[in-house]
Amino acid sequence: MPYFKPFKVIIVGFDGVLGSVLAGALDLFSFTGVSWQRFLDEAVEPRFDVQIASLGGADIRCSNRLIMRAHCDIQEVTECDLLLIPTIGDSIDKVLSQNSDLIPHIKRLANTKADIASNCSGAFFLAKAGLLDGKVATTHWGYASKFKADFPLVDLQENQFVTQSKNPSKNQPKSDSAHQSGNIFCAAGGSAFYDLGLLLIERYCGREISTQVAKTQIIDSKRGNQNSYTNVTLHKPHSDQLVKQVQEFIEENFKQSMQVSNLAAMVNITPRTLNRRFQSCVAMRPIEYIQAVRIEQAKRLLELGDVTIKSLAEQVGYDDISSFTRLFKRATELTPKEYQDKFSRLAI
Repeated sequence: MPYFKPFKVIIVGFDGVLGSVLAGALDLFSFTGVSWQRFLDEAVEPRFDVQIASLGGADIRCSNRLIMRAHCDIQEVTECDLLLIPTIGDSIDKVLSQNSDLIPHIKRLANTKADIASNCSGAFFLAKAGLLDGKVATTHWGYASKFKADFPLVDLQENQFVTQSKNPSKNQPKSDSAHQSGNIFCAAGGSAFYDLGLLLIERYCGREISTQVAKTQIIDSKRGNQNSYTNVTLHKPHSDQLVKQVQEFIEENFKQSMQVSNLAAMVNITPRTLNRRFQSCVAMRPIEYIQAVRIEQAKRLLELGDVTIKSLAEQVGYDDISSFTRLFKRATELTPKEYQDKFSRLAI
């Protein structure tokens, strides 16, 4: 028996779902804390309790005609840590119409502490439920034009692999723990599913477990944008829109030289006030946040494997390699080379 309670994941099953993503999500989360441990002859510790839920608990006819059996009735699901909407494999309009009774349950569970995630065209379910209005989202590039036409209130970022936005649930408990922050994630098509899965596994279980899953599943994920990982790691849930604005600017421009005085001027407050509000919201000063974002980005680049320390420092905004190395070791207790050797996804 595990010494902790596994996180509860509900995967929504519906007729017309893409079978490979439905089964793939089930495997990816179910074997977290299992496969790596089996390989090393360690005690198995499943990190997720994963169930496929459908309306009435009915069998699911996938778009490839595979019939899959649901574990439970979504109408009886009252809470979960993560609700995942997989890819629509058949005609989007047809699937949305035939599965319209799912929408109230997606909205109901979104009004809890649960994180909500969609893959590829699964974002159409979230948009149909009104959960993406005024928020960033992504989907497969092939569906971008239709998505924009159908849901003009959504800020679609079709070039992003993974997006994250806040879901301000009225019933959301006040907590700093990542799995209770009620965020909405969207992943683009194809291999972005694995980016989303690894991101969420890291969110709940930490980087080491996520790296274990990547290695055991032989996932060599080449992200076009790393900001989503940085956001998950650092972006604490809070309601200060001014601080969020500065956080987002830092996360998007971390390669540039930044002064706290300039950041404060950007939002028309004094540096002292900005420092105070940052401390209150994210438990660090702006300069510390800049450094943390850069270090997080450096970790991602090192995990991809093929990068020199000199180019790494430059890519995350440091001209002085020795200064960067000192900051990195202070944050991780490892040199960049040691971190790369330990966590690179190429070091299998």
